[in-house]
Amino acid sequence: MNWLERVVDILPTAGGIAAVVIALFVFNRIFEGGKSGTQERRFRNQLIMLALTAAGVLVVIMLLPVGDTARGQLLGLIGILLSAAIALSSTTFLGNALAGIMLRVVRNFRIGDFIRAGDHFGRVTERGLVHTEIQTEDRELTTLPNIYLVTNPVTVIRSSGTIVAARVSLGYDVSRVRIEEHLLEAARACELGEPFVQIVELGDFSVTYRVAGLLTDVKQLVSYRSRLRGCVLDGLHRGGIEIVSPTFMNTRNVSDDKRFIPRRDRREKTSPEAAESPPEAVIFDKADLAESLERQKAEREALSSDLARLDSEIKGAGEEAERSALESERRRLSTETELLDTEIERAEAAAAEADETDT
Repeated sequence: MNWLERVVDILPTAGGIAAVVIALFVFNRIFEGGKSGTQERRFRNQLIMLALTAAGVLVVIMLLPVGDTARGQLLGLIGILLSAAIALSSTTFLGNALAGIMLRVVRNFRIGDFIRAGDHFGRVTERGLVHTEIQTEDRELTTLPNIYLVTNPVTVIRSSGTIVAARVSLGYDVSRVRIEEHLLEAARACELGEPFVQIVELGDFSVTYRVAGLLTDVKQLVSYRSRLRGCVLDGLHRGGIEIVSPTFMNTRNVSDDKRFIPRRDRREKTSPEAAESPPEAVIFDKADLAESLERQKAEREALSSDLARLDSEIKGAGEEAERSALESERRRLSTETELLDTEIERAEAAAAEADETDT
């Protein structure tokens, strides 16, 4: 009977541990559901799961069939281990988690933003508790630990606009005023706002110029960088300005007044037009999808808040006309919510399909 008594003593502890494990599993499944909300909500869910896991460990310790002294020693040991983990968290999971919390508090970038951290540049596609994912100019997905973003300067391209620039080195034999006129015309042909020209360097053999302008549609950043260089190339050639090193030598016998400028092509346009399908649509496809999905979920939460407010106002409405107007507005918002739910489902399905293709 001794073994039977031991089994009976262990049953409450085993049942309690099983209940804790099942509860954590259920909460995890709920938080990882397809409609878990925005990135902010998913981040909050991760923090909640971390806290619930810690609470579950404490509950299991309290349920262990040991004496108060042993239980106190176990709790003290966990406290020591937790303190040591926090002290060594610069290169651990806790370090990245703390860095993720810091990034959320600072709020220096969000989903869809262009960021540069060290040698990494791209658009943010995902923000997690311990990592941040960006999509690079080569359409690749780069996962950056949050602690890397905290310990390195992060440059964020402002959504209101950024400066697009190009540099070119020209000889001292060409008038600076003439060069600046053609460079400004090139920036205007590229449809950049408030263009300007700077002299960056006076070299031994050439002068380095920088032409720049304001681009308000930052999603077209990659395209406009290339377009500006093309406009500079075409503009200087049309102006008869030779873009070649002053030390350039050619073994062919040519006259002194020969200029190495390509002949005008009939197909050449004064200002290059944007492609029907800009490269950003291919390069940053996942970033565009993540940004759109995040915006739709934020709109869905706003609609839910409006519906809850209308329900409260309808209950407190006294006059029939006022109640009818409120009910009509609620029906309109309900229709918008249903349509938005359909769009969100399609976007989530597309995102899941893209993730499966990547893996």
